[in-house]
Amino acid sequence: MPLIEVTLAEGRSPEQIRAMMHEVHEAVLRTVDTRSQHIRVIVREVPRTHWATGDLTLHEMDAAGEQPTQTRRNPGDEEKS
Repeated sequence: MPLIEVTLAEGRSPEQIRAMMHEVHEAVLRTVDTRSQHIRVIVREVPRTHWATGDLTLHEMDAAGEQPTQTRRNPGDEEKS
């Protein structure tokens, strides 16, 4: 039974999180020999005040207009970490 855990900073809509869960589920289904009903996806949201990068919280970066280093974005994604 695959169990995928995703940790995100708070700030996304329930629709965005649901869409991500669907895409993660589909990726596991395509790449792992398992049944759909055996896939588990857990999303944990962390307050931006409780997530630090380079000794600054994401909340502090937001206030300063800074963005943490990003790996990849899809067109149309909101500018959130």
